[in-house]
Amino acid sequence: MSSSVLEARGLYKTYGEGPQAVSVLKGLDFSVLAGEYLMILGPSGSGKSTLLNILGLMDRPDAGELFLTGIPLSKLGETERALLRNESVGFVFQFDSLLPEFTVLENVTMPARIGLRRRAAPPGAGPGDGVLAEATERAHDLLEGLGIAGLSRRFPSELSGGERQRVAICRALLMRPAMILADEPTGNLDKANGEKVFSDLRNLAEREGAAVVVVTHNEGACHHANRVLHMLDGAIVQGMNP
Repeated sequence: MSSSVLEARGLYKTYGEGPQAVSVLKGLDFSVLAGEYLMILGPSGSGKSTLLNILGLMDRPDAGELFLTGIPLSKLGETERALLRNESVGFVFQFDSLLPEFTVLENVTMPARIGLRRRAAPPGAGPGDGVLAEATERAHDLLEGLGIAGLSRRFPSELSGGERQRVAICRALLMRPAMILADEPTGNLDKANGEKVFSDLRNLAEREGAAVVVVTHNEGACHHANRVLHMLDGAIVQGMNP
């Protein structure tokens, strides 16, 4: 049986104080298993982006607890959270967020380079060499797996939208994260490329054993998911199997 990668227990989040306070998350409870593809649907203002920020360790809930690979996140300081985010969470955004001055291969290996800097390990001679060599080999394998190995020396400006998003997926997977978070990953793509991205995420969830959480308003993509949760006004109002 697959183990639980993510557990959310009673998550609450409010912005503002007094009469101006806005309750954005209202006691969310759910979990995600290794290899599971969970899709969270909801209209604008339902709390999806706030939830994603909390799941990605970029924000904290006001109440409740979040466990990532069994680790209670409320007990971690900011440095520990940053290291865990680098190693255990991969991100795919609506806009690919690739760095234009770096090649495809350099973009994909960027999480490993950032990890070295956070550990104060020099990327030159020494232990960093082995880490970067392994990351480069991993990057080549990921690019080949998504059919874009021939683009490794190109720059983002030389790629199509679909190609850039597949590069972003490779980057998200580089560190073998326990969880991948995708925020409207096809919002900037045409239908054909969007379908390809959703399909790639599903296949990679199964192959890599990562928990994949996709936040979107695209109900037509539900057939790719193992499970769908619906959010409305900060609460989960319905769960269904596609």
